[in-house]
Amino acid sequence: MATHLIPERQPMQAKKRVLIVDDHPLMRQGLGLLINQQLDLHVCGEAEEAQGALLVIAQQRPDILILDISLSGPDGLEVLKSIRASEPSLPVLVLSMHDEAIYAERALRAGANGYIMKQEASEKVLVALRRILGGEIYLSDRMSNKMLQQFIGVGVATIQSRMASLSDRELEVFRLIGDGRATREIADQLHLSIKTVETYQAHIKEKLALRSGRELIQHAVQWKINE
Repeated sequence: MATHLIPERQPMQAKKRVLIVDDHPLMRQGLGLLINQQLDLHVCGEAEEAQGALLVIAQQRPDILILDISLSGPDGLEVLKSIRASEPSLPVLVLSMHDEAIYAERALRAGANGYIMKQEASEKVLVALRRILGGEIYLSDRMSNKMLQQFIGVGVATIQSRMASLSDRELEVFRLIGDGRATREIADQLHLSIKTVETYQAHIKEKLALRSGRELIQHAVQWKINE
């Protein structure tokens, strides 16, 4: 008896859930229309201030957050710090009218995974979202070059000699920090305990003469951009 095999239908890939936090309704509406037209992205919620953002994050569990700096109440950088306390691994793209030369590095230090100005073309927002969802850091070419110049200005020979002192495992942890990975994510990926990863982080800070976890993240991000 002849048989006819029906090819198994491949499940559609779930769209990545995007939360927009901006105090301008028209901005939220415009971003929502842009994002919802994409095959791989979907707006799961909106908020206009800090408490609303934290509430929607808890309810909707977004895959990525678009965050404005200028909000009613605490500004976006303060909101970002609050988010990082409860959601250390949630990817965040800061979208702002403020000059990136002043705010981009501050945003990265506060825990952002990228920074883009509202004056950029809408397509750049989509590029930034997808790069960040792919585990990358997003900055404009101009800002990347500026941070690279600052990084080089520290002294190439000094940086190279300090980096050479890292063990293979320490360098691997450092790379993952530069990718925006939280301590728990690094532990899971490398099949290590959180305490072991924290020990590696302490050794890296000592060898690179860094004073805090914040400096470690900034240094790792800058090194990743250079790489």
